[in-house]
Formats: sequence, C-alpha cells, structure tokens
Amino acid sequence: MLDFPNAKINIGLLVTEKRPDGFHNLESCFYPVQWCDALEILPAEKLEFTMSGLPVPGNPDSNLCLKAYHLLQQEFQLPPVHMHLHKVIPMGAGLGGGSSDAAFALKELNSLFELNLSDDKLEGYARQLGSDCAFFIRNKPVIAVEKGDVFKPVALDLKGYTCVLVYPGIHITTAEAYGNIMPQKPSCDIEMFLKQDIKVWKDVLKNDFETALFPKYPELAAIKERLYAAGATYASMTGSGSAVYGLFKEEGSSNLIFPDHYLLWKGLL
Repeated sequence: MLDFPNAKINIGLLVTEKRPDGFHNLESCFYPVQWCDALEILPAEKLEFTMSGLPVPGNPDSNLCLKAYHLLQQEFQLPPVHMHLHKVIPMGAGLGGGSSDAAFALKELNSLFELNLSDDKLEGYARQLGSDCAFFIRNKPVIAVEKGDVFKPVALDLKGYTCVLVYPGIHITTAEAYGNIMPQKPSCDIEMFLKQDIKVWKDVLKNDFETALFPKYPELAAIKERLYAAGATYASMTGSGSAVYGLFKEEGSSNLIFPDHYLLWKGLL
C-alpha cells in the first residue's frame, strides 16, 4: 500500500500559555498543502523499516512510523510489515512532515489489515504519537487549540491561490523555538479574521514564533519580505519554523529567485 503524507501550513499561530505538563497551549489554523513524502507499507516476513530521500537525523528505530506500528500492535496482532519512507518534506521546518508520516502510517495499517478503526479512533492513537499528528487523519482545515491536538472545523477555502513554500536549510528544533517564546493571552481572534478578506490578514494574523526567531535568523525575515515584494497576498513563517510561505493569487510567484541551497515547493491549494 502506497500513500503520500502531506505537509501543512499554519495561518496565524498564537502561543497562549505554558501548561503544567510542560507543553504549551496554542491557537492556529492548520491548512493542508500537497508537499508530500511517500510511504509504502507491505506485508513481510519480518518487521523492517527503510528510508530514502532527505536524511533523517536520529535512530531509525525511533521513527514515528514504526512507533505507529507498535502502538497498534499493542491492541491488534499485526503481521510484520516492510515500511519504506521516502522523505521529501524537510525537517525542522514547521511543516508537520514527521507527524503526517505517523498519521498516514496509522491510516495505511488500518486499511491494509482491515482494522475498521474510525477517524475518531485513529485520532486518539495519533494524539499519543505527537501533538499535531491527529490533524493529518482527516487532513482538512481546522482551528487547532490546546496542544494543537484539539480541533474545531473552519470554513476556509483557498482554492485558486498558489502557495510558495521556501525552506532555507535552517533546522529549528521544537525545544529551540519554544525556548525563545513568551506565551501571552491571544491578541486577536484567528477564527474571526479568517472570515475576512485575505488582504487584511497581513496586518492581523501573526505567527508568534516570528518575534522569537527572526532576530536570530534574519534570513527568515528576508524571505518573508521577498515573498511580499513578489506580490504575495499573505506571507508567514509556518509552525515553529523555519519554512516561510506566501499565498499568491496572481503569477507573481514565477519571478521569485532564491539561492540554490534553498528547497522550494509551489502548488495550487
């Protein structure tokens, strides 16, 4: 079984408070984009996990795809499988690629072995793997709150817009990003502003991590400025960085030129 775990962008991201468990509460709009990895799961004689594409730091045995398998194995007698992950979505970019891989592993195993798990059940498993893993089960725009794992539907349709994602090769860990953040009560209502014309988003929909990370990584601020200069209607860093995206209604995005070591993705929403 072959599937293509996709990335997401954050439209607005407010870090509202630090929780007693050490995590942070946040408010953000998660929106899926089709910058994708590839994940294939096949029955096998023994459990095996292999990777290709972009190098993934750390021990492969701790990969979230394998953790998804072992999580379901606790309840179901799953046969061994061969899982192969081809990594295209950059890591440390705020795109949720690893979380998406884990969620898609759950969905593929559910289909492959006919476990008949509902989306609600799959979301429950996904929440055990990571804060935003559950989003990729249904993979539809939502307002995410609490740790980013509690969702409210949002009527947001960006069809017709082109998204340009720019990753400058800067890997920002979650610990680094949150280590520089100052939680504060929400200064705006993201859901309310999403209902307004996208042209007003620039002034009201903020990503709190930009304040924390742009002074340390001025390259990120420069990318955002370049996207606006090229005609983006809205531009922002996504997640806790370091990818920055622009939403374009016209073809101005074709004029963008970045250094060769940057990774770029461009596609219709």
